[in-house]
Amino acid sequence: MCRVVPKTSSATAAALASQTTDHGLQTTFKPIAEKLTASEKQITAELLAVQGKPADIGGYYRPDDAKASAALRPSATLNSILATV
Repeated sequence: MCRVVPKTSSATAAALASQTTDHGLQTTFKPIAEKLTASEKQITAELLAVQGKPADIGGYYRPDDAKASAALRPSATLNSILATV
């Protein structure tokens, strides 16, 4: 059996929201898929805004957790949507 794997978070959430096997997953992911789809342009802009810029993560071998987390999660919009999961 071959399955197509969605390439984006919104596509993955939409697939989980539209499946009919697990009602709990469907209920959980429907609002997330809607928010991701509605916010796609804003999330993309936030991610593109930090591309190519150096990021201070507090060290190479022992990075600061807070600085590394901020550098690796630059989209406040995406972070707020994912926080609801």
